Amino acid sequence: MARTPLSGIQHSLRSGDYEAIISSVGATLRSLTLAGRDLVVPFDADEVRPSYRGATLAPWPNRVVDGTYTFGGEERRLALTEPARGHALHGLAAWLDYEAIDKGSDHVTLAQVIPAQTGYPWRIVVTTTFVLGPDGLTQTVTARNDGDEAAPWGTGPHPYLVAGAGTVDDWTLELPAAQVLAVTEDRLIPTSLESVDVDADRFDFRRKRTIGTVEIDHAYTALTRDDDGIAAMRLTDAAGHGVQMSWDAACPWVQIHTADKPRPEDSRLGLAVEPMTCAPDAFNADRYDFDAGLIVIEPGAEVSASWTIAAIA
Repeated sequence: MARTPLSGIQHSLRSGDYEAIISSVGATLRSLTLAGRDLVVPFDADEVRPSYRGATLAPWPNRVVDGTYTFGGEERRLALTEPARGHALHGLAAWLDYEAIDKGSDHVTLAQVIPAQTGYPWRIVVTTTFVLGPDGLTQTVTARNDGDEAAPWGTGPHPYLVAGAGTVDDWTLELPAAQVLAVTEDRLIPTSLESVDVDADRFDFRRKRTIGTVEIDHAYTALTRDDDGIAAMRLTDAAGHGVQMSWDAACPWVQIHTADKPRPEDSRLGLAVEPMTCAPDAFNADRYDFDAGLIVIEPGAEVSASWTIAAIA
């Protein structure tokens, strides 16, 4: 029997010139190409996924500050999975091995259970479907509360988008967001919601411009949307080729991270674009004077969110 790769069972999808590979561990988008051109930073099948590259984040995206929160009148404590900053990072599902419950040449549906556990005592069934078509790759995440009590919830993806040759510094970004969440420099703890004008050279990409050397690891909101409630960002190279990511109204936030790493050879290889159903530290929504977007799933209820990655040719 062939050995399963370290990133799990591989699900290859094709549609026209698009190809996507989904790894079962973390329901991870391992690669996405158009006619062989990378649209996300890939990694090898038999490789432990680098950080959260391409993972599906649940039951919260981003951070729970100090790994503590109060819900239903009880204080909860989560494992600190971001030790350097002392937070619980990106949920509990990123290293779960999902099972395929439906699969075709251009789609796959994966499912897994987040079991009730210390710090998160609710049982959530997560189902996610990837569909590849002429308009790119669409992922939909659905959560069902299988418990008897209401549960806090959030989700989002973690792809690193690639426009073309070069690095993040060389690419042009268009992001129709009017507000940015200010955070502390050392631990990225949210402090206040600000206009992107507070530091326009760093944060304002409502009109497309080159990213350059700015460093960003911030959540944006107040997004401009079309008549269907869809928000979209565009990342392009000097030739005008690139990638677009769009997401539905279930995601009022998007984290942008220029992927700055200690080693230059690993740094700024792609732009992390993470549509989110809630803000960073939304499990502590009562601490903030803005709507953090925390979702509460009632027993037996379901909620969904979706996003699409497509090439700009």
